[in-house]
Amino acid sequence: MRFLHTFQLYDFLDTLVSLFTAFVLGTLIGAERQYRQRSAGLRTNVLVAVGAAAFVDIGNRLTGADGAVRIIAYVVSGIGFLGAGTIMKEGMNVRGLNTAATLWASAAVGACAGADLIAQSVALTVFVLAGNTLLRPLVNAIDRIPLNAATSEANYEIVVTTDVLHAAELREALDERLDAAKYPVRETEVAYRSDDLAEITATLVPLAADTAELDRVTAELAKLPGVRHATWNVSALE
Repeated sequence: MRFLHTFQLYDFLDTLVSLFTAFVLGTLIGAERQYRQRSAGLRTNVLVAVGAAAFVDIGNRLTGADGAVRIIAYVVSGIGFLGAGTIMKEGMNVRGLNTAATLWASAAVGACAGADLIAQSVALTVFVLAGNTLLRPLVNAIDRIPLNAATSEANYEIVVTTDVLHAAELREALDERLDAAKYPVRETEVAYRSDDLAEITATLVPLAADTAELDRVTAELAKLPGVRHATWNVSALE
């Protein structure tokens, strides 16, 4: 058997250290993800870390550092497909980006362990855990800051609810007022909500807008015949 000729106890113990390190560190990262009920939790992060460590260790055993480097390149690109499976888009919201990034980092931890860079894999795990835990209060604080419409580009929508008979007339009036205010319109849609109600939505080209001017435009539109309601909405760019 070839195994009896190629097996070396020292190399095997070294592989065990690499895999065990990846398992423990992947468990630490995965436990935090599992606690927060993310789609890629404890087992997924452990398997990613251990799998990356195993592939890199194989390359290292067969052809040395050059083989390990080639394997790492494939791990970096290949883990992207796994991470893509955790990303979901719901309307304007995108979920799972942080989970995908954590999987990518778990693969990096495993790759370091497989390359016998134990100290580096431990340090990377600390930074990953810090990013997912210690930065959370800062993220929450930033999210509470109101969007400054005057200095940041965003998606703006002007929404006018009117009766069906005045829909075409109101659409032209909306486009005219936005053109006069020098706000380029990306698209204008008319949705019929019932037999007698229509909703006209003008989506502006992403830009920085003057909220007072948008208030003035909607106030003018609200006074036109047939208009039931006029308002504007803003959302951050994706």
